[in-house]
Amino acid sequence: MRVPMADIKAQHDSIKNEINSSVAEVLDKCVFILGDNVKGIESEIAEYSGAEYGVGVASGTDAIALSLRAVDIQPGDEVITTPFTFVATTEVISLLGAIPVYADIDPLTFNLNPNKIEEKITSKTKAILPVHLYGQCADAERISDIAKKHNLKVIWDGAQAIGAETQAGKIGKYADAVTISFYPAKNLGAAGDGGMVLVNDPELLEKIKFLRFHGSGGTYSYKYVGYCSRLDEIQAAVLRAKLPHLDDWTAKREVHAGVYNSELSGLDITLPYVVPGYKHTFYQYTIRTKRRNELKQYLADHEIGTGVYYPNPLHLEEAYLYLGYKPGDFPEAELASKEALSIPVYPEMSEDQLHYVVKTIKSFFA
Repeated sequence: MRVPMADIKAQHDSIKNEINSSVAEVLDKCVFILGDNVKGIESEIAEYSGAEYGVGVASGTDAIALSLRAVDIQPGDEVITTPFTFVATTEVISLLGAIPVYADIDPLTFNLNPNKIEEKITSKTKAILPVHLYGQCADAERISDIAKKHNLKVIWDGAQAIGAETQAGKIGKYADAVTISFYPAKNLGAAGDGGMVLVNDPELLEKIKFLRFHGSGGTYSYKYVGYCSRLDEIQAAVLRAKLPHLDDWTAKREVHAGVYNSELSGLDITLPYVVPGYKHTFYQYTIRTKRRNELKQYLADHEIGTGVYYPNPLHLEEAYLYLGYKPGDFPEAELASKEALSIPVYPEMSEDQLHYVVKTIKSFFA
């Protein structure tokens, strides 16, 4: 039985008529840039996420870039972030001429460890950039308290965590800014790239809107050196067709995760840890095992897709060796990169597929 890591086509086919109708309406109107669908999805995602405002941009990576620019990150400024995540966070900091400063992760959640942050703060530190990894929020309350204590900005990378919550509420609550990705494989995915910045400050909202439009308010007058980074109207229409289904899709991910938690308990693996009171949306269901590479190959031999997110912590990647880090600097991130394995949890999985994955993993450890 074949079980892919994700099945975008199955999801698309389940609401194809709604998507086709939404896209056809955009094509008929011929309003392709910053039209009613962009305005609609901005307000809908903001409300869904507990934020005041949303700004649609071209990608989740651009959302980070515009957010850092909006809080005035300058060349030479230091931004504390995690070495165990997708490259976009470090990449954007570097491209702005700022300096990524890593702190190690919590081995239970894979997220930035608040206990490791303050020791990294210097006179050059201007912001903290945590990632809500795999669908679970980082420790928003403690990180926010650290930021307030040291007068730092916080940009939350929520690319993998739309719909996630802490004990205090939804991801948009804690914000200088929260960034969202609509990459097609995300829990809420577009038909291409897309992203959003969530904010609660009207002044920050205005600045990000200017920055996404060449630094202009829409006239031939330029307040900032800006970008061309607008969410396409067609992508916004696709997202608006999908958004009403998101809670149902997330609930199915949670059900599948529950089956894994029950059926895989007791094996020589570490199951995902959900912080008490938090809502985990299971963008990924990520286990840990010292036999990760063997298990990955065994599952591949049985036509089960898996993902290694991420095979190398960023401080050991060639592109970022200039930062001067070395093996051993972040032991938890380095160990996670050797042990983490994500298995299929997408909402369109059948019960047969789900139990086939369970059966195959059990047979590996038998």
